[in-house]
Amino acid sequence: MSAAFRKAAKARQRPHRERAQPAARTKLGLLEKKKDYRLRAHDYHKKQNALRALQKKALDKNPDEFYFKMIRAEVKDGVHVIKQPKDEITPEQVKLMRTQDIKYIEMKRVAEAKKIERLKGELHLLDAAGSGAGRHLFFVDTEREVQEFDIAAHLDTVPELVDRVYNRPTIATLQREAVKGPTDPAHLKKLAQQRKNQYDLLRQRIEREKAMFVISQKIQTRKDLVDKTHKVKVKKETATSPAIYKFKFQRKR
Repeated sequence: MSAAFRKAAKARQRPHRERAQPAARTKLGLLEKKKDYRLRAHDYHKKQNALRALQKKALDKNPDEFYFKMIRAEVKDGVHVIKQPKDEITPEQVKLMRTQDIKYIEMKRVAEAKKIERLKGELHLLDAAGSGAGRHLFFVDTEREVQEFDIAAHLDTVPELVDRVYNRPTIATLQREAVKGPTDPAHLKKLAQQRKNQYDLLRQRIEREKAMFVISQKIQTRKDLVDKTHKVKVKKETATSPAIYKFKFQRKR
């Protein structure tokens, strides 16, 4: 075959074009090409094998088999939902749990009370500025003694130390030895501030201990209400006290 003939035959050939996709099948996506046949065949056989495996699993399944998701699952509005089981608790279990709560609160309250006693021992129950005015009463017989009463002379100290409720030496002690402790005003002010902070901490601990006592009383009241006995509320519950109930008397064997 001459080169001229081959050239003429090649000129008569039309170029290959992919077939156009019908308009009715446009919604199904682009038309696959011939070279995608192997991919489509592989996907088809994979799905067929999965269906055969599921059919075999269904045939081998025991019809009497039971598992909890059969009753704990349902479909709502097309969504698969697993039901959450409700907590079932008996009155005896409620009383036991509240007993444990009371024990824990009482343990914390006793620990707080011990801290209060230790803090009081460290402070020696001294009065801090702003913690409350202390009172020291002196008893006399006549009105004239009241008008002529001299606190410094009665306490046997100098007038400068009358306002002090601690470390207040007598005149004899001052004549015998010098005043011990800090005398610098700045240092005394710092000590007073520290003492005030300690009293503030003591007050907070006392309030916390009282709050824990009220909580334990309220828990005990709720624990007593679990018993199925006739009761009448006498007093409503407040922030500082539990509710008061009057229970019907029942004779126990």
